[in-house]
Amino acid sequence: MLKHLCLLVLVSLGTHATDILEGASAPGDIIIGGLFPIHAGARRSATYQPGLSQPVCVQLNKGGLTQALAMIQAVEEANRSPQLTRLGITLGYRIHDSCSDVSTALRASMDFTQDSSSSGGGGDCRVASGNSSERAQPVMAVLGASYSELSIALARLLTLEFIPQISYSSTATILSDKVRFPAFLRTVPNDVYQTRAMVKLLSDNNWNWVGVITTDGDYGRSALDSFATEAAKKGICLAFKEVLPDSVTNPKVNSSISQVVQTIRNNGRAKVIVSFSKPSYMRQMFEQLQDGTAHDRVWIASDSWSTSSNEMAHIDFALIGKVVGFTFKSGNMTPFHRYLRELNASREMHLSNDTNMPFMREFYHYVDSAKAAAILLNNTYSDAVFSIQMGICAISQAVADLCSKTNPKIDCKTPGAVKPWQLLKALKGTEFEKEGKTYTFDKHGDVNLGYDICIWNTRRGAIQSTNVAEYHLHNNSITPTSQLGPLKDVVSKCSNSCEAGEVKKTVEGQHTCCYECINCPENHYSNDTDMDQCLSCNTAIEWAPERSSACQPKTLELFDWEDGFAIVLLSLAALGVIMALAMAVLFLWQRNTPVVRAAGGPLCQVILLSLMGSFVSVVFFVGQPSSIKCKVRQVLFGLSFTLCVSCILVKSLKILLAFHFNPSLQEALRRLYKPYAIVLACVGVQALVCVLWLVLRSPWSRHTVGARSVLAECQEGSYVAFGTMLGYIAFLAVVCFAFAFKGRKLPESYNEAKFITFGMLIYLISWVIFVPVYVTTSGKYVPAVEMVVILISNYGILCCHFLPKCYIILFKKQHNTKDAFLQSVYEYSQKSTSSVGSPGAEDITKKQCEARGSVSIDLSSSTGSGESSTDTVNSVITVSQFTGGQIPRPRLKRTLSI
Repeated sequence: MLKHLCLLVLVSLGTHATDILEGASAPGDIIIGGLFPIHAGARRSATYQPGLSQPVCVQLNKGGLTQALAMIQAVEEANRSPQLTRLGITLGYRIHDSCSDVSTALRASMDFTQDSSSSGGGGDCRVASGNSSERAQPVMAVLGASYSELSIALARLLTLEFIPQISYSSTATILSDKVRFPAFLRTVPNDVYQTRAMVKLLSDNNWNWVGVITTDGDYGRSALDSFATEAAKKGICLAFKEVLPDSVTNPKVNSSISQVVQTIRNNGRAKVIVSFSKPSYMRQMFEQLQDGTAHDRVWIASDSWSTSSNEMAHIDFALIGKVVGFTFKSGNMTPFHRYLRELNASREMHLSNDTNMPFMREFYHYVDSAKAAAILLNNTYSDAVFSIQMGICAISQAVADLCSKTNPKIDCKTPGAVKPWQLLKALKGTEFEKEGKTYTFDKHGDVNLGYDICIWNTRRGAIQSTNVAEYHLHNNSITPTSQLGPLKDVVSKCSNSCEAGEVKKTVEGQHTCCYECINCPENHYSNDTDMDQCLSCNTAIEWAPERSSACQPKTLELFDWEDGFAIVLLSLAALGVIMALAMAVLFLWQRNTPVVRAAGGPLCQVILLSLMGSFVSVVFFVGQPSSIKCKVRQVLFGLSFTLCVSCILVKSLKILLAFHFNPSLQEALRRLYKPYAIVLACVGVQALVCVLWLVLRSPWSRHTVGARSVLAECQEGSYVAFGTMLGYIAFLAVVCFAFAFKGRKLPESYNEAKFITFGMLIYLISWVIFVPVYVTTSGKYVPAVEMVVILISNYGILCCHFLPKCYIILFKKQHNTKDAFLQSVYEYSQKSTSSVGSPGAEDITKKQCEARGSVSIDLSSSTGSGESSTDTVNSVITVSQFTGGQIPRPRLKRTLSI
């Protein structure tokens, strides 16, 4: 079966053993195959016929040549290493040219597999060659190929024999699949990490509108797919995707490159272009772009051409733009540079037909011997050389482990004793050292070292690359090692950035990176550039105008302590408390004087105490409202002012009973007249209203959210209860007003009814005005409306009831005596007697007053009926008793005595 398979491979390649291309070779106990792109392509003639003619390799690739020399130098150095010299084992090599062509690479790889087939005893795929003794040694491992599409094809073939393959630059992601490519290993990261690194660079610089150029092969397609996937995750859009032919000998290459150049010119906003192309393609592209149309571009170079600056030394990069390349890690190049210089000394030997490096003959035929070493040095890619050296180090360490630790021990010097699969197993588990560091292959067969990021610079007419940053695979981060200033000013976007306060609005059918900027609406904001949507403010406590970059806290509105109006009202309340307290002290001191006794005596203290409570309730209308404050302020005012009005009601009722009731009813009313019981009953009703209010639906504090402010206010709970409380006080005030109005014509020294009338009138007017004002007012000054009305009501009672009496007590002391009071009563009675015309009343009044020896009254003539006169006098005397006077009560049938 294997024989038939090998035959099928040979027929499909259209070649025989004699068709295998000439390559470099060296003997050894363990032979390592090498496949390098020493030529840039393979050209087939118009008369090319498979099996009858071979393609011709064209365009000597000096970079591929130095890679082959790097393998040779690494093998020679490994043979001098302690681990191999101790075992007496040497490594040999057979190196072939892939010509950067898949078919040519497969034809060359037949030289690697046919010996392994025969040595393994699995078949007779071996084909005779001109030098059978050299072919007797099977190839145990292969180093190469360079390009991923070649490595993929080579890996499928080498997997048949489980010959380990180590690539030094093939990065296609598919090669990490160990199910399909179990024998493939590499000393470079796969393209997943490279595309992640590129996207990270684009993202860090806010480049989201980029073009991509790649080749039509396994490497190019895989890199494009990987890059597109990673870019989409970061919101990066591809302005264009151009795919060039994979082979440099394809007749469509020139037209494809011209098309790419035109696409670049037409996409002026795509300032960044990512390229996974070949160095020769990029050189031709740059040559066409030297008209200056791409001077502001940034070229992101993949590892396939990021180190090829020497090939483009004639390009004026001031007209091309900036090149940023991703390169593999590199090491100390001094030993290899020394090797290249020494190699030039043996030029004549390489020109002979006996050389083991026949590809050097072509090189020396085309270059000047004086420049040969410089050309090789200028075409040395340090990262590729380092990766090749790592591959040889891994193989030499695996051979040393296999030949020294295997039980039973293998005689590695016997051809065919070591099987390729044994070396593959050893490679997967080996730890090898390079320049003092230890490396190993991971489970995917990769050595992931990360990337260096370089920028091409023109120095003294030559293009040089300078490392400016490192990409770390483990945390997807880029660490700058020098200034990245040249990249900071580059803007590669389809649309200009939306500023804070704006958001992107994409048009249906367009890329998400192409958009227009619209303002965030009211109460929404965006605090970063290029946001996809506006963020919403917490409208309970925040607001934002249109096109806002942040939410602003809403102003907390309340009738604050620092408000000027509040300070005035609180000052008036404090003054009221002081006045009420001062009057209470004064009235307590003068409690036995006629004025105080006439004003109500102990009831005055109760009225003043209730007024102080009403003044104090004003304080609870100011400041941050709370549920407790909202409850206390209304209840305190309601109860205290009800107590005040109830006391005034008792005084009004007393006056009414003394002067205006029918004497026949006075005896019955006297029994019903219980001042303190009436006060308690009136206050009790109000207390019941307040308790029901607090229990059923009490006031509470709330925050009313406005457009730009939050109003802290008290919600009265039940406005029915609130109205009932105020209405009840108004009802008592109306009754007081009615009673007092009837008794308004009293003696001047005892004109309580008149002042009660004025006080209640002020109260009623202020609260009638309060209702419409309170209903129509909104905002933080609503509490001030009620405060003003409370203060007006309190000051009305305070000024009308108590200030006149304080004035008499302090400044009219002569009127605060019993004699003065009796004189006032007499004058009032005389006036009343004159009005009713009673001839006997004056004598009665005179005799009773003289009986007390208080005053001497000269009665004049009078008119009217004696009955009416008697009623009036008895009423006056009765009032005198109410007020603490000592006028004796006459024994008349219509005398009202309470």
